[in-house]
Amino acid sequence: MNSGLPSEQSSGLWQPNRQRSKRTEGIVKFIFGAFALISVVTTFGIVLTLIFETFEFFQEVPFWRFLTDRQWTPLFSNAQYGIWVLISATLLTTGIAILVALPLGLLAAIYLSEYANPKIRKWLKPALEILAGVPSVVFGYFALLTVTPFLQRFIPGLQGFNALSAGLILGVSIIPLVASLSEDAIYSVPNSLRQGAYAIGATKRETITSVVVPAALSGIVASFILAVSRAIGETMIVSLAAGQNPTLGFNPLVPVMTMTAFIVQVSLGDTPAGSLAYKSIFAVGMTLFLMTLVLNILSFWVVRRFREKYE
Repeated sequence: MNSGLPSEQSSGLWQPNRQRSKRTEGIVKFIFGAFALISVVTTFGIVLTLIFETFEFFQEVPFWRFLTDRQWTPLFSNAQYGIWVLISATLLTTGIAILVALPLGLLAAIYLSEYANPKIRKWLKPALEILAGVPSVVFGYFALLTVTPFLQRFIPGLQGFNALSAGLILGVSIIPLVASLSEDAIYSVPNSLRQGAYAIGATKRETITSVVVPAALSGIVASFILAVSRAIGETMIVSLAAGQNPTLGFNPLVPVMTMTAFIVQVSLGDTPAGSLAYKSIFAVGMTLFLMTLVLNILSFWVVRRFREKYE
């Protein structure tokens, strides 16, 4: 009589197929790795395209002229290539957007995290994030057909296409980005810090301004920088509402042309491929790419430099 334990066959217990599991895991790793590689190769290809086309552009237009010309008229017979005309318009609309989005977004984040009832927060935060799903072309037409006529009642000299209405609506469009990321950073601050502030007699406002917000500063600043990067790269709002008049300066009441608006103008198909005017969009695209790259690098540095770690 066999007094030992029953064998695996007689026990009826399920035994995993280790060999097949390893093959399946290898296939999954290969698929995921291929997807990651495709994204990297695509990004690398975009950067190489910008570099090669920009190099060809600067073979015909001196870099110093690109920086010092006072006008941007690459489609005219007497072409000028002053990139600061487009940069000034981009910075103008972005600056107006920042003045709208950063305070409103931060205040919304503080309310959602510190003041809102959990039931209200449950519904209000998704409703705020829905705003990020509105197509930018809708924001552009809203700025052109609704905001501009409204502002013209109070601001004399405001033209039909202007940087002011474009910047205001651009700021509204990036509020969800600021509010959502900032709220996540504030909400992740340990509750023990709040309780410690209350224990020494601090009010709720003092706790928020002196303890919670500084503790979440890295996440808040990162959300600000990413929002600025998003505003700089916006296309449809500024193309529809700000106009396409390359004007050097920072007057928000007149039409301006941002870098993205110029790319849209040339990319419509009227400019012959391979011409100097066509190559100019790659020079503008490279400038825009470098600006957003610097902002993203700054965002990563701020997060790593000022991140607070809690046990």
